[in-house]
Amino acid sequence: MLYREAGQFKTSYSADQQIFPILQDRYGYWVILAIFGVLVPMLASAYWLKAILIPVLIFSLAAIGLNILTGYAGQLSLGSAAFMAVGAFGAYNFRLRIDGLPFLVALILGGLAAAAVGVLFGLPSLRIKGFYLAVATLAAQFFIVWVLVKFPWFSNNASSGVITAQDVVILGYHFDGPQAKYVLTLAVVAALALAAKNLVRTATGRSWMAVRDMDVAAEVIGIRPMRAKLLAFAVSSFYCGVAGALYAYTYLGTVEPEGFNLDLSFRILFMIIIGGVGSIMGSFLGSAFIVLLPILLDNVVPAIFGNALGAGFASNLQLIVFGGLIIFFLIVEPHGLARLWQIGKEKLRLWPFPH
Repeated sequence: MLYREAGQFKTSYSADQQIFPILQDRYGYWVILAIFGVLVPMLASAYWLKAILIPVLIFSLAAIGLNILTGYAGQLSLGSAAFMAVGAFGAYNFRLRIDGLPFLVALILGGLAAAAVGVLFGLPSLRIKGFYLAVATLAAQFFIVWVLVKFPWFSNNASSGVITAQDVVILGYHFDGPQAKYVLTLAVVAALALAAKNLVRTATGRSWMAVRDMDVAAEVIGIRPMRAKLLAFAVSSFYCGVAGALYAYTYLGTVEPEGFNLDLSFRILFMIIIGGVGSIMGSFLGSAFIVLLPILLDNVVPAIFGNALGAGFASNLQLIVFGGLIIFFLIVEPHGLARLWQIGKEKLRLWPFPH
């Protein structure tokens, strides 16, 4: 009975087009933001903040970037991790080469560098699509990592290619503890997620979805597929680049090119498949699921079976479960966890009446 829109009248077009048209959703958003922004840093341990919550937020941002390109614009990409690497090494080099450059400016510049590279590798999308486009972005994955390894200038001539992120300082405040880095990551991710939610509801977002559904018909009604596709690659790569910079500065602290490998790109792809293709909420749900499931399996399987299964089977069990879940969601619910969440909300709005 609490989740009802009865009595909530919309007197303008803008009110009807709000992100959260139901009052309970607006209150719920601020309550959730207050819980994760205030209570969690106060109550969570350093392990939870550094090993679980921060990576969930960073991967959610990368998944949002891939969702913009694949879910909304319909352009399949397998190079998300490579664009994260561009953002991480770009932000590192901007701060290294430009003395006194603020961290947030370096974060934006790293994202813009990834966006420029994304547009470059998005050019084949003007001629090819589907599987062939996936192969083109796969080439980007290998080529970018090769460039970062081959040219030591990007890693400040380090023989191993490993870079150590500089200290995070904003307005004189040093973000050096798990709580501070978590709050910073949460603020950046929340702001960019809200921007993405608004962006996909604009004319730009509608043009992406038109190109995704039928590019020929979209061109007939006046949408320019070239502009829409390249803009999707740019925005998607920007989000992945910012996620890569946060991955280096607020999560690991020390990264190498090989850390942004194809396996990481597939993990991000699995996040949007399980969470929900074409859904901002699904990016968060999928990221949390992919990050938390291995931890859950590592703790539950030994507790149930002990050492009878062996360490090799326990590690392979994660791959088995991932594969099974992807097949399950593709068959049973192609729109992922986000669709299940939406169905639950719709049932709650009608409860306790029959439906």
